Amino acid sequence: MLNDSNRDRLPALTSLRFFAAFHVFLFHIGAMGAIFGPLWFQRISSIGYVGVSFFFVLSGFILVYTYAGRPMNAKNFWQARFARVYPAYAFSLLLTLPFFLWGVFHFAEIKLPFLAFQAAHAKMAALFEILLLQSWIPPAALSWNSVGWSLSVEAFFYAIFPWLLGRVGRLSRRGLLLSIALCWLASNAISLGYTVLRPDGLLHPGADVYTGWMNVVKFFPLARLPEFLMGMAAGFLFLKHRSERSKALPFVATGAAMIAIVAALAAKLPYAVIHTALLSPAFTAIVYGIALRPRWSAILEARPLVLLGEASYSMYLIHANFVFPFFHDNKGALRNANFLGLAMCLTLVVAVSLGIYAGIERPARRKLRPRAAEAAKTMAATA
Repeated sequence: MLNDSNRDRLPALTSLRFFAAFHVFLFHIGAMGAIFGPLWFQRISSIGYVGVSFFFVLSGFILVYTYAGRPMNAKNFWQARFARVYPAYAFSLLLTLPFFLWGVFHFAEIKLPFLAFQAAHAKMAALFEILLLQSWIPPAALSWNSVGWSLSVEAFFYAIFPWLLGRVGRLSRRGLLLSIALCWLASNAISLGYTVLRPDGLLHPGADVYTGWMNVVKFFPLARLPEFLMGMAAGFLFLKHRSERSKALPFVATGAAMIAIVAALAAKLPYAVIHTALLSPAFTAIVYGIALRPRWSAILEARPLVLLGEASYSMYLIHANFVFPFFHDNKGALRNANFLGLAMCLTLVVAVSLGIYAGIERPARRKLRPRAAEAAKTMAATA
């Protein structure tokens, strides 16, 4: 299977990216004060930050599915990844530049903790952001376009992927399963260690903590590497020991149940643990199960959903800067905090995202992608 050059497309995984981006979108709505809806909806929204963990797992899985067993030219791989992620990222920086400058010049008035680094070191923060290095300097992780921290982490994954590919690929089935378990334990050891040792002196740190060691736990690339490795291991398991379609439902149902349980208990679980990798096994199971393409998942292959998944990267990059002004007036008072407002804001964000995807992402990818990579285009959803 590793040498199979005719691997099926996995469009359903592309659709899943939209739902993960939507989950992050819901989190930012609540985090910015627009809390509404029944309790179950609020609880699901409150852990929307875990969507980023899903992206890390999916990225590892898809890159293995795409490149394992095929010639790997590191230079072409990196160029293809640059063509995939940087044009839209650069556009998002232009789009959010006014917010960055406003935060720099008005920090003394608003005093938002996550803007402290960019206010004190504006030029340095801007340079880190442009070079996708912001997550290596945890206080700078949320500078400029705050969601860009995850792209900085992904850039690190891409940098080491050609080296990791052969090494992870040599593991046996048992070794791959063991690596998933060990990566999950290692990631949780980091977040549990933070919770127990309290290096920031906080008893119950939450989503509003953006300083000190919490930033290391949440944003530092090495702390998030286990999630990517879990996705890679699952990708090799899928290629080497693919299960029957009938086993897809247990995988997906188990993953969904884990997410529901964590959402229900979120108020009682340490925030740092939920944020980092507690649910990465659930995401791994869901990705693996949907990749088996069971018949009941055909709806996820519908073209409109796949298109939303393709535009979800741009949606992720730009959504946060639409949320606050949509749900607050110019005096900061809450407005549109209901499901109609949610639908209107989502429609606006999706429309802009589709425009960026069609006008920037796709054309730039065609122009910047290396010819060697074109010859072996991915037949799966792009990470």
